[in-house]
Amino acid sequence: MSELGVVVIGRNEGARLVRCLESVAGGGRPVVYVDSGSTDGSPSAARRLGAEVVALDMSLPFTAARARNAGLHRLLERRPDLALVQLVDGDCEVQPGWLEAGAWAMAADPRLGVVCGRTKERHPTATVYNRLIDVEWDGPLGDIPATTGNAMARVAALRQAGWFRADLIAGEEPELCLRVRRLGWRVARIDADMAVHDAAMTRLGQWWRRTVRAGHAYAEGAHLHGAGPERHWVRETRRAVLWGGILPAAALGGAPLTLGASLLLGLAYPACAARVYARTRGRGRSRADAAAYAAFTVLGKLPELQGVLRFHRRRLLGGGARLIEYRGDAAPAGRERAAA
Repeated sequence: MSELGVVVIGRNEGARLVRCLESVAGGGRPVVYVDSGSTDGSPSAARRLGAEVVALDMSLPFTAARARNAGLHRLLERRPDLALVQLVDGDCEVQPGWLEAGAWAMAADPRLGVVCGRTKERHPTATVYNRLIDVEWDGPLGDIPATTGNAMARVAALRQAGWFRADLIAGEEPELCLRVRRLGWRVARIDADMAVHDAAMTRLGQWWRRTVRAGHAYAEGAHLHGAGPERHWVRETRRAVLWGGILPAAALGGAPLTLGASLLLGLAYPACAARVYARTRGRGRSRADAAAYAAFTVLGKLPELQGVLRFHRRRLLGGGARLIEYRGDAAPAGRERAAA
């Protein structure tokens, strides 16, 4: 544990950031908070809680990957002896005992490069969108292709892989995990509670933009690594194109020529939803969870296709990538809004 540091990133996370930093404070471990232009007093709140604050240069295009790299580099400038780093998003609270559990897992397997535990939503039943994210977090244990932005990583693995790819506006964690695994390191999820996430997602538009971002990440990942043995991004991109574009175009466009018979292609959507429902129930989720996840998985192919097209339009026409944000600012960090 003496070789463990923490990097937190955030912007205008308010009370969520306070909760996050309190969950990793103590034990003499160094904590670096990278702030991306907050206006709610987050930097002052972080300093009061003992974190070193790094203000990200906002004259450059923002990406979470660039923020994480800035935090990692500053942390290792302070403590070049660190072997492990816990990466945390500012809207998450690290659970008691996780840092010890993650460190023990790393100590038990020298080839374990990145490890995560279970993440849950703080208010999973508050909205259907929170429910969807809670189901997403419920992944399998053991070796996995990638983690989210909340994970413990071995510094040697990150350094050997070349850190996060700073120009990615989404999907930087699976892209890094791919490079880590190609170097012979393991990426795994262990049976331990790691974090509580506060999505605070209340509107359909927020979910839609978040899913557009996922589609963009699939397309960019496929463009970068599709020729290699990893086919996940290619598969997801093809699914978005098929279910979000080709199938509805064939069903609707072919209706005049087939006297409406092509509309029967639409039956593929409830069939797909039924398969997703069965798989989700098989993971032990409730009927309500499985039904919501199945419905939105099918609907999500439309915004995913939008993200795919957005990436390729930028790739072909040039220009820098713009961050796809889906959530507004949080409540102020304590009383800092008045002081800001």
